Amino acid sequence: MTVGFTLNGDRRSFDVAPDKPLLWVLREEAQLPGTKFGCGAGLCGACTVHLEGAAIRSCITPVSAVEGQSVVTIEAIGVTEPGRKIGSAWIDQDVPQCGYCQSGQIMSATALLAQTPHPSDEEIDAAMWGNLCRCSTYVRIREAIKMAADASPTSSSKVSE
Repeated sequence: MTVGFTLNGDRRSFDVAPDKPLLWVLREEAQLPGTKFGCGAGLCGACTVHLEGAAIRSCITPVSAVEGQSVVTIEAIGVTEPGRKIGSAWIDQDVPQCGYCQSGQIMSATALLAQTPHPSDEEIDAAMWGNLCRCSTYVRIREAIKMAADASPTSSSKVSE
């Protein structure tokens, strides 16, 4: 079956089984390795991408479910204003440790800021719930989101854990 959708701004078509997870289409067919495989059950958030602007888990989303829609991956997130702000704040706050979960974390944070430009701590927690970080950089993740949202001072001081 041929499945067509807009991927990072370009119209693409893939001849794949309709039940193939979007994650594997992105990694294997589109050659976009930034979206990571974590649990395969939609529980860890490493595979998060945007579908029509909403954060979704690509490991449990069949490619047929995105037919005709717009998918954005970590490779293209920097073209958006929230994506640029999140990327800059992520670096400023030294968020990454091992880095494995970061693409999913960034995709969820960017979707949050696109919908809620100045989120509260509770809104940040709700949006980031389910994005797991084995290195436990959650405090820095929250501070980076607040920095990107201009919800906290934009100084370059690091948050200690």
